[in-house]
Amino acid sequence: MIETPREAPRARLLEGPAGRALVVLTAINLLNYLDRYVVSALFESLRADLWLTDTRLGLLGTGFIVVYMVASPVFGVLGDRRPRLPLLALGVGIWSVATVLSGFARGYWTLLAGRAAVGIGEAAYGTISPGLIADHFGPERRGRAYAFFFAAIPVGAALGYAVGGIVDRTLGWRAAFFFAGAPGLVLALLCLRLTDPPRGAAESTWAIARTGGVAATYRRFLANRPYVLTVLGYAAYTFAVGGMSWWMPAFLERTRGVPRTVATVQFGAIVFATGFLGTFAGGYLADALRRRFKEADLWVCGASALAAVPAILVVLMTWRPGLYLAALVLAQLMLFASTGPVNAAIVAEVPPAERASAVALSILTIHLLGDVPSPWLIGFISDRSSLGRAVFVVPVATLVAGLIWTWAAWRGERAARAQRGAARAAS
Repeated sequence: MIETPREAPRARLLEGPAGRALVVLTAINLLNYLDRYVVSALFESLRADLWLTDTRLGLLGTGFIVVYMVASPVFGVLGDRRPRLPLLALGVGIWSVATVLSGFARGYWTLLAGRAAVGIGEAAYGTISPGLIADHFGPERRGRAYAFFFAAIPVGAALGYAVGGIVDRTLGWRAAFFFAGAPGLVLALLCLRLTDPPRGAAESTWAIARTGGVAATYRRFLANRPYVLTVLGYAAYTFAVGGMSWWMPAFLERTRGVPRTVATVQFGAIVFATGFLGTFAGGYLADALRRRFKEADLWVCGASALAAVPAILVVLMTWRPGLYLAALVLAQLMLFASTGPVNAAIVAEVPPAERASAVALSILTIHLLGDVPSPWLIGFISDRSSLGRAVFVVPVATLVAGLIWTWAAWRGERAARAQRGAARAAS
């Protein structure tokens, strides 16, 4: 075990090198999700200009996710064994160039190649940045740091729709890719000016050294019960959120009679507001509970997921607009509350020298079991019954996530009590 100094718990979040790193990484995360969602705003123009079918439009997203999943373990290994800032800059640069080149696409296959290449760049950034933030911020402030970082997701998604739609209408769909990709080249250069702290620098006590090769690292992850339970809960959560975000506007239109434009705008506005507030609330609540509960992150994840289940059921079962819209706001708030704490839990459950690999395995698992199959499965069930019935897989998956996280939190607290009892007995 190597002793490393703990940070001052009352230090301001955005002060010093850690604060600068958090601001730059959050800006990149915002651009990350703007780039992911900008293509959705261009669907109709792409279909008309490149003569694309809906299947091919859908495969633009699938191609990105598949490459993102496959490339993540590669960059996870590199992120644990190589200097992190050059890898971050490389990743942001690759996805920015790929996005800009998408604007020059002359046909479907060149556009698909561009969107798939974005997955390579985002795999580098997505695997390395959580561990880098953890090394800047100790456990006392990590929940708030992750809340700040992950609040960029709903903001970036909303901006993706807005930027894509506005630029498409005024300058065309090609210009929308230029606007989405060009800022990333500046942010890639800023990555090189950040501070890369030693792995584990913000921990009080951790085994910093890495033992064995890549296979040994992943075997340790699979034998790490708290990590496995956290990731499995995250996969069920991603299944629910992925299915809900994909199908909710269509559900509101088909089953509640909401006009298409209103349904899209309503749901987008709800995601923006609840994502921002819910992400911050979850991170700050986890930090507030940390002095009392060792597994504060997982308690917040489990409780918020379980609280979301009845709210989702109200959304799916009532026809009164005031009631189902209020329930949708509550459900989204509860779902987004897990975003920061679950990532804080993942990095806390593994050694600092293996965090990029742990995040990489998590990314692979949650997408493979989560938002890759869930939109398709809901559509499959809908074709054989109705969308109103198919969407009930969302609260079921949310319930599974809440139960897994709550079970993991209870096991962790019980183990911590046993260790304290053993320590007292030994002394």
